[in-house]
Amino acid sequence: MRVGILTSGGDCQALNATMRGLAKTLYQQKKDIEIIGFLDGYKGLMYENYRIMKPEDFEDILNLGGTILGTSRCPFKKMRVIENGFDKVAAMKKTYQKLKLDCLAVLGGNGSLKTANLLSQEGLNVIGLPKTIDNDTWGTDYTFGFQSAIDIATRYLDEIQTTAASHSRVFVVEIMGHKVGHICLSAGIAAGADIILLPEIPYDIEVVAGEIEKKVKAGKKHIVIACAEGAISKEESLLSKKHYKLKVATREGHSVVYEIANKLSHYIDKEIRVSCAGHAQRGGQPCAYDREISTLFGIEGAKLIMNKDFGKLVVFVNHRLDAIPLEETAGKLKYVDVQGDTVKNAKLMGISFGDEMTCLLYTSDAADD
Repeated sequence: MRVGILTSGGDCQALNATMRGLAKTLYQQKKDIEIIGFLDGYKGLMYENYRIMKPEDFEDILNLGGTILGTSRCPFKKMRVIENGFDKVAAMKKTYQKLKLDCLAVLGGNGSLKTANLLSQEGLNVIGLPKTIDNDTWGTDYTFGFQSAIDIATRYLDEIQTTAASHSRVFVVEIMGHKVGHICLSAGIAAGADIILLPEIPYDIEVVAGEIEKKVKAGKKHIVIACAEGAISKEESLLSKKHYKLKVATREGHSVVYEIANKLSHYIDKEIRVSCAGHAQRGGQPCAYDREISTLFGIEGAKLIMNKDFGKLVVFVNHRLDAIPLEETAGKLKYVDVQGDTVKNAKLMGISFGDEMTCLLYTSDAADD
């Protein structure tokens, strides 16, 4: 059996741990197994850039961040586009067939899994493993790399808390999350942020300013705002996709936190600073939880391959591993549930999401007992 493996899209901390779980299981259970690692994601599959892996290649990488195979971004929307006479899909199929692969394992996020589904529909045997720090892959409760990113973002916010307190400043801190705010929500709660701004909950700058003033009057000397990179105002949420992109382009690559800080300066009389956690959130060693869960993801992927159960994505649902068809998850995002318990409970303790002023929300008779 010949199995190809590639890592695609943005990197994260537990890619190597997942590959290790998959490879060691296949080597242990199949005598005739050969694993081919494609370098730099789908580009390796397109241009026949690969290496024959050996069992020792997967040793001592459990706690190694990044990916030993390298990665690259190959946007799904361009996969069918012929560029300079080069047909990407045809090239990938040709490499797969030339190497006589029995299966291709793709470790990737939403865009990468859309391409994996495309290849599956083209007749290739493909399985997917959900890689993204954003935890936004539809159909799974957890994606490997998410907890490691939360830990890093939380530590970053912790450190901002101390300097903000020392200088009685307001800090607007960018946390990764362009379309969804799972990292920002979890890290914001874990680090005690006063205000959390998410892509799923459009904010009102006057509400944000009002919340700051209210907390300051109550005796709070410093304020920390955890802001997802895709945070959006109520006014921006009314724009068409085209006009919103034009609006974002006016920032000239600068983070949204600069825009929010500038707006706040017109409403509050406090020193405001901005800070960005940046790419450190997907770098470094995976945390203990990611090492464990990624190993289990890899093992489950190996089981799909050995059982010839192709066209599936390994998922973690209700605390157990399972698999769903790639076509069910391709093109879908899992957003923060704005009506879910996490957001509602955060509001109960006074965390603002910038959409409305915090107030007494819990009116159950039991509260008076």
